[in-house]
Amino acid sequence: MKTSAHTIPTYQLDPSHKEHHRDTSINIPFGYHQLSSHQHIPGFEIYSTEGMKGSYGPAKSNFYRVGIMLQGSLDMQIGLEQFHVKPGSINFSIPGQVHSKWNISPDTFGYYILFEGSFLENLIPPGQINQEFPFYNYAGIQLLQCNATEIEELTALFLQINKEVQEENSGRITAVKMYLYLLLLTVKRSYEKQGLEKVSVDAGTNLVTSFHKLVSQHFLELRQVSDYANLLHVTPNHLNRIVKNTTGKTASEAIDEMLVQEAKVLLRYTTLSAAEIAYQLDFSEPAAFSHFFKKLTDQTPLSYRNQ
Repeated sequence: MKTSAHTIPTYQLDPSHKEHHRDTSINIPFGYHQLSSHQHIPGFEIYSTEGMKGSYGPAKSNFYRVGIMLQGSLDMQIGLEQFHVKPGSINFSIPGQVHSKWNISPDTFGYYILFEGSFLENLIPPGQINQEFPFYNYAGIQLLQCNATEIEELTALFLQINKEVQEENSGRITAVKMYLYLLLLTVKRSYEKQGLEKVSVDAGTNLVTSFHKLVSQHFLELRQVSDYANLLHVTPNHLNRIVKNTTGKTASEAIDEMLVQEAKVLLRYTTLSAAEIAYQLDFSEPAAFSHFFKKLTDQTPLSYRNQ
């Protein structure tokens, strides 16, 4: 669905959102796939990955996501970080992140939950989800590999949540909130057990990871390498050198990559003209934006929109 709004487009929590990237011809009894609208729980959705198309994105969302991969594989990019998702893993995303998925194997299977930040406000103080659960923080690790026992326990919680969603028993919404909190708490314990909140690798890799996360968060207002160097307390030359040596790309190229992802979201999901997008992204003129986009994608903005 396209919007004419001049704000950054995001997926809202709406069961129709799956139309953008799912094969809806498949009969799927799990979660919200065939759930009557009167059974929907405000601020919450649950699905299986069955019927997913081979790729989607880049896109944005205004909700939190937690997913479990039980079978198959796919590649995923969240901001500037790329992951290969395989069985036995849990993945997360937070509101406002640009994300894409591709190489989704036909046998891919798992479950995922989407929820608004306010959904758990009776259990977690408003605005503190990222403090309660480190994987919902920009500085956190957003792909977690779990052992077989943990996956079995987490799968059971996904299934129990689905059972509550499908059955209209008393206390249904409260039960879903409690089970979701328990699911996230179980993930947090695995996260802590693996020491991921204290992960320390070599200084260069740490610097690049911190840089990528900052760019993913601030690229719309901070465009210069020096901006990020200041935030990271290093010189621009040092930051450029470490990023180039570690990733093969310069720090400027990383910033440009996030900007072109944002442009793709605007081209795909809004009715804004290329000129309007150029000015919204703070280019001096439409021609400069078109040159930038073609340089990075080998396509004009219009050809990308029409493909």
